[in-house]
Parts: sequence; C-alpha cells; structure tokens
Amino acid sequence: MGKAAQIEHQSVATINDELAWRFARSAAVTATSLCSVAGFRDWFAACRRTEQLTVDRIPFTELVGWEFDDDGNLRHHSGRFFTIEGLDVRTDFGFVEHWQQPIINQPEIGVLGIVVKEFDGVLHFLMQAKAEPGNIGGVQLSPTVQATRSNYLRVHQGRPVPYLEHFLDAKPEAVLVDVLQSEQGAWFLRKRNRNMVVEATGPVSAMPGFCWLTLGVIRELLRQDNTVNMDARTVLACVPWRIDAARAERGDEFTRALARGLDPSAAARHGTAEILHWLTDLKSRHELRQRLMPLAEVADWRRGPNEITHVGGKYFRVVAARVSAGQREVDSWTQPLLAPVGQGVAVFLAKAIDGVLHLLVNAKLEAGVLDVAELAPSVQCQPANHHDLPAHRQPTFLREVIGGALGVVRYSGLQSEEGGRFQHADNLYQIRLLTADFPIAEPPGFRWMTPAQITNLLIHSNYANVQARSLMACLLASW
Repeated sequence: MGKAAQIEHQSVATINDELAWRFARSAAVTATSLCSVAGFRDWFAACRRTEQLTVDRIPFTELVGWEFDDDGNLRHHSGRFFTIEGLDVRTDFGFVEHWQQPIINQPEIGVLGIVVKEFDGVLHFLMQAKAEPGNIGGVQLSPTVQATRSNYLRVHQGRPVPYLEHFLDAKPEAVLVDVLQSEQGAWFLRKRNRNMVVEATGPVSAMPGFCWLTLGVIRELLRQDNTVNMDARTVLACVPWRIDAARAERGDEFTRALARGLDPSAAARHGTAEILHWLTDLKSRHELRQRLMPLAEVADWRRGPNEITHVGGKYFRVVAARVSAGQREVDSWTQPLLAPVGQGVAVFLAKAIDGVLHLLVNAKLEAGVLDVAELAPSVQCQPANHHDLPAHRQPTFLREVIGGALGVVRYSGLQSEEGGRFQHADNLYQIRLLTADFPIAEPPGFRWMTPAQITNLLIHSNYANVQARSLMACLLASW
C-alpha cells in the first residue's frame, strides 16, 4: 500500500469507530428485558390485526382534494404534498438517449428518524408499527418518525406526529446520524429525506404502536419478507457497525471476509479518493437534462378514467385509492399511488479480494436523480421491462442473476419500497457471494468497494441510491 493510501486508511479508520462498536454490541443482542424476537412477533401480529387498514382503488373522479390541472398534472388543492407531472429526459449516459414519463414531484424534505437509547448498556431503537396504503401486509416496521414536511406541519389538519421534537429540536451532541439521502430516482424527481438517528438520555416511553428493539432483533427481522420498511432500512444503512474478532472467527469464510470489509483500515481494491475521482469524472463527462412538462403531453402514456399507463404496458401505472387507517394522523383520505408493473430485483455481487469482502457497485442513471448517477447495486431493475431487448442492451449480469448462475446466496428477501407513494412495489433483494475464480475485472460503470467504504460515503448525501442503502441494511442479516 502506498503512503497516500496509508494516510487515507488511517484517517478514515477513526470515523465513527466508537459509535460503530456501540451499534455492534446492540447487533449482537437478540433478547433483553424490553424485547425479543418472539415477543416482537406476537406484538407485531397484534398490531396488524388491530390496524384494519383498508385500501380501495377508485376512479380519478373520486379523489377528494386532488384534481388534474389545465396541463393534465395531478395536484393537491393545498399546493403541498406532491404532484404527478410529466418529465422529459435527455442524456448521453446508457442506451436510451431520450424519453418522457410521469414523475412524482415532491420538493419538500421529510424526516426519517430513529430515537435510540441505552438500556442496561445496550442501545435500543424506538421503532413504529406503521400502516401505509401501498404496503404489502399493511403494517410494517418503520422509524420512530416517518413524516413528510406537509404531514408534520399538519397541512392535512391531522394529529401531531409523535416524537417529532427529538429530531427538530435535537441537541448537536445527541445526533448520531444526520444526512440527506435520495429516494427512488426512477419515480421521484430529485426527492430527498433527512435520515437521522438521535440518542435520548432522558426518559422516553414507548407509546402504543411503538416498541424498543435492539439492532440484533432488527437484524433477525430483516430476514423476514416485507417486515422492515424502506424508510427504516435507509436510516439503518447510515449506521456504522462492526463484527468483533471473536464472532468473526466462529463464523464461516464469508463472515470473516465481511468483518474485514467492515474495517475501514483494511486494504481495498480502490482507495476512496480513487472511487470519488471515478464517480466525479463520470458525472463530469456525461449530462442529464431533466425538463418538467405537462403530463397530458407525455409521449407514449395514456390517461384513462382509472389509471395512467404506458402504451406498451411497461414500467408503472398511476392509480387512485381511498384509504382508511385508524392509527394514522388522519383516519381516512384519498390519494394517487404509483403501481409498478412487475417485481424488481436488486442484487449486490460480493467477492473476497485478498480476504476482504468487496461489493460490486454500479454507477446508475435514473430519470429523477439529482446529479447524473448514484452508486447502485450490481443489478437493479424490473426484469419485465427488459425481456424483449437484445442481450447486449439488457442490464449487465441480469440474465445470470435471474438464472441463478452467479454465486451463493447469502441474503435473500422480498422487501417493499415506500408504501406512502407506491402500491405493492417490492424488490427481491439479494447478496450473492461469487466464487474465487470469478474475474476481478470490472465492466464499464462498475467498481469494487468494501462495505466500510460505502458506509463512510453514507455520511454524505447522494452517493448511494435507496436500493443500495436497503442492501447495506440487509448486509446486517447476511451472516
């Protein structure tokens, strides 16, 4: 290792190291006086039984407070929440240079925040059983606070958001994580939320619908389909953690390689400065032009009485729903939802390089991203959108992943995307360990990075997309 690389590793190794070990201790504990996996399952099943969320599809004419304006854009009469508009995209990155599509335009920044507190020397996370209209299963485990700005300002005239004061009035010394992160670039225009973890030192009681869980219990729940929601996963991805040497030695080869990959001082194939240069160079050499346009004029999309669809039946539909949920700030409402056509896949290919686990990241452009491209999983797409394309125009590694021909699956789970805006949007999330003889050479647009390098980038905004962050959270459950 060169002198510059040594200096970089030494400086990065000290970032959040003490905090990472505090989270590591929490990740090792699956039962305390406040929580256990079995206890959570009983409590969560009761939450799902009592919530009684109902979601009914309705025609657009039955939306209350929403209307299509003269440009065909779908807006709320308050001017808040979000709009569905048209977007014209031009780029020289990738196979498609120009397209138009509907897009969710929600410029306000919401809060995704988790309160943590030590009980008996172990950090516990205050989590919420929250119903969202688009959730598979209705209720999923969410952060302490999951609220758009319109919601917490109570534009809907609803009840106050519990625990919000911990985040809006947080003392600097209590803030463990605070970073703006993007949401789905294919469906949102430059959308970001504030991802926060705040430590409470004074008394904090769990209200009905909330519970204290260790990171170890949450780690077990990430192995269950559609239980830990997207907003919780993106916050958890920003939390640093480690695997101690004793636990690593008791584990298998993957666990030992992962423990080294989580260590910021371990040798990486590319230094972080080199990764940043590669990504900055890519953004500088390519352009992405996004222009909002009337939804009524978007090419190849048609509006009917009940939905807005692509003429080829691909991508997604825009639909309307009537919702009732007894435990929300508002008991009932109507709203538009975006409904994807087909299930997605999001896969990290992993490989031990000189004994250190690396993940193969892909610089991916999507219609609504803020700055040309973000780091994404090795494979991320809706396969149904690509099945009719020739092999050379399909996403790299897609056929091998779908065919099960790449690596050993270390993590696999069906996980939902944001249920407040998307109807039954889910991805098959996987982490696949490649064999030792898999070529180390990187296809164009790909780079090997250690988990520690990705985690350290997550203290900054707009480096890794939401699917990559979900997989970083799922990495907790891979060993």
